[in-house]
Amino acid sequence: MVTRSRGRPRSFDRDTALEQATHAFWEHGYEATSIADLTAAMGIGAPSLYAAFGDKRSLFEEVVAFYVERYGSFIGRALAEEPTARRGVARVLREAAVEYTRQGRPAGCLVVSAVTNYADSAREVAEELRVIRRGNFQAVRDRVRMDIAAGVLPATADAEGLARFTSAVIQGMSQQARDGATAAELAVVAEAALRAWPEEFDGPVIEVP
Repeated sequence: MVTRSRGRPRSFDRDTALEQATHAFWEHGYEATSIADLTAAMGIGAPSLYAAFGDKRSLFEEVVAFYVERYGSFIGRALAEEPTARRGVARVLREAAVEYTRQGRPAGCLVVSAVTNYADSAREVAEELRVIRRGNFQAVRDRVRMDIAAGVLPATADAEGLARFTSAVIQGMSQQARDGATAAELAVVAEAALRAWPEEFDGPVIEVP
């Protein structure tokens, strides 16, 4: 006896629909994006959306993971691949100027702008994005601390302050991009921010008694 699967087969590509949902949330924000907006962007009906992704919040959680992996991974990659904190941050800021203004996608950073002013119903969603932003801050802070310990940066360098400053610049660049700033204009911001960083030493510092 052949057992048939129940229900009709899915008639859309899930990854494509997720990409389209990502762009909708990225452009309009979490609260302003309705189920009707999502189904229109994804090209599917509400029953298909709920069957494939769950409710709006569940879909947004999946969108955030998708966004971080596909569009936001340049931050962690730069900090991991560059030999020092300053060079890692320089690469992050320069790449952000390009990524936040790239044609064919919404401007800025979804993790920064998708939930700003929000109702109590979106409080947990906002906290999830804060956790991601806090993780980026901590990654910069930890790299600075490593460089201080290795003598690459002076002992007087403020790891917490530099990481906080870098986070503020990244978030500001995102908003500037959403306001229409170009990649060239944001590149100027990136270079100005790097001038606030202490210069690196050529090698470990050896204190002479």
